[in-house]
Amino acid sequence: MRRTFFSRRPPTPTTQLVPDGPVTLDESYELCREFNKRHGTTYYWSTKVLPKVKQHHVHALYAFARYADDIVDEIPSQGGRDVPIETRAAALQSFGDRFFEDLATGRSEDPVLKAVVHTVRAFDIDIEAFRRFLRSMTMDLTVETYETWDDLLVYMDGSAAVIGEMMLPILEPSDYDVALPHARDLGNAFQLTNFLRDIDEDLDRGRQYVPQHDVRTFGVDLTTREVTPDFVRLMQFEIERCRELYRSAEIGISMLPERSAKCVGAAHTLYGRILDKIEQQQYDVFSSRASVSTTEKARLVASLLR
Repeated sequence: MRRTFFSRRPPTPTTQLVPDGPVTLDESYELCREFNKRHGTTYYWSTKVLPKVKQHHVHALYAFARYADDIVDEIPSQGGRDVPIETRAAALQSFGDRFFEDLATGRSEDPVLKAVVHTVRAFDIDIEAFRRFLRSMTMDLTVETYETWDDLLVYMDGSAAVIGEMMLPILEPSDYDVALPHARDLGNAFQLTNFLRDIDEDLDRGRQYVPQHDVRTFGVDLTTREVTPDFVRLMQFEIERCRELYRSAEIGISMLPERSAKCVGAAHTLYGRILDKIEQQQYDVFSSRASVSTTEKARLVASLLR
């Protein structure tokens, strides 16, 4: 799983939760909210800080990305990850075609896309951002490693940085153009955090997201799943790279209205703590998964809502 703005693969994939029959717009937004609550707890709790009039729009963007991600990783009704790549690619293409067709007409009868189309049109979100996102999802069907950081950034442009671009119109920064690169950096910071936390899980899927150039530079073989001194140095290098992205993101957060800044700031803080957890467990991402508890998330959000 490429982790756009998600955490771990859900026990019940999103694609299994979508009702067959027609839904109202309110029901579609509620379905999107449920996806976020069930699978993206950090983002779900952070979104609670936003004004309610905006929360459902963030849930819609989350649901779009979550649904596409599940198509790539598995089509549950057809046997999960053993489904041929061609079948998953066709399903992703169909999902994207349906979205763009519905967006062109201004309405959708799809249980998920009904809310997504409404959100995209309400905030005039750049359609090209969704094309770039789907392009990166398609890459995950066949690409298993990335040679350099720049190569990985090409992938992350559509799987992570673009999420920051989609969110900005909803968050309403004081200067969109100035805030844009910092929003992209935050999306990349979130994803790199996930990559470092989930090295073990991704190895199980035959994927390595740590740049191969870095792996060789530090003399590491990730497939051994050993916390050697070289592996620790590799992780320290990647964590510092990630924290540089978080520092850039702080500039963009300072340009947001108060409630938007608190929302994004909460996600920034909670995800940053995952890096702290990795350090606290001596960089051992193989025997336990670094995570922030629901209690910690709820406590932070409660303090911001006072």
